Amino acid sequence: MGIIIALLIMLSWGFHLIYILLYQPVDLADVWFWIHILVQTWLFTGLFITGHDSMHGTISRNRTLNNFIGFLATTLYAGLWYPALKKKHYLHHIHVGTGKDPDYQTGNQNFFVWWFRFMYQYLTIWQLLIMAAIFNIGLLFFNELQLIVLWIVPSVLSTFQLFYFGTYLPHHLPHTSEMEPYKARSQKRNHLWAMISCYFFGYHYEHHASPQTPWWLLYRIKRT
Repeated sequence: MGIIIALLIMLSWGFHLIYILLYQPVDLADVWFWIHILVQTWLFTGLFITGHDSMHGTISRNRTLNNFIGFLATTLYAGLWYPALKKKHYLHHIHVGTGKDPDYQTGNQNFFVWWFRFMYQYLTIWQLLIMAAIFNIGLLFFNELQLIVLWIVPSVLSTFQLFYFGTYLPHHLPHTSEMEPYKARSQKRNHLWAMISCYFFGYHYEHHASPQTPWWLLYRIKRT
């Protein structure tokens, strides 16, 4: 089931991106333009969540296939290097909410300061070169405005979605006793909103309590 869901997300992301690049004009007065931007942002988020689940080995019991899907998902997302992501995410779970947690901001927890630090630590020169190469290949088929607005903008917006629901809301101070031992809080029980907002990743205490549970089953173990 994990493989089917992962492939469904990646194919939906790819087909929708191609569709809007081919058929959706960049027209701020067109309501469908904004709908497609939101949908593509959500699909970008799903692409990263797929890579994240692969880091926990929940896509396939076949380790090679599981890691291949994770590698493909994170590469498609933004040229991210899967092995480095996996290593840092492991540290996040081991040292959650401490100075050794690569995803945690121990100092100024202003949303944008934390987001910038969060993004900066995952940026590499190779990632930038990969994305630049893809962008220039894309220019052979589409114009610059299309690529920026329909491809790059949704990918950037998805980083805010992932960071807000998957890092900032669950882990920001103050840490309460209900968040222990994972220093993580969860969204209130609302499966529809949890799915729309971040693929149930807002049920974050449950994720840390049961990291072997794939995103699409987190709703089953939601506490309250």
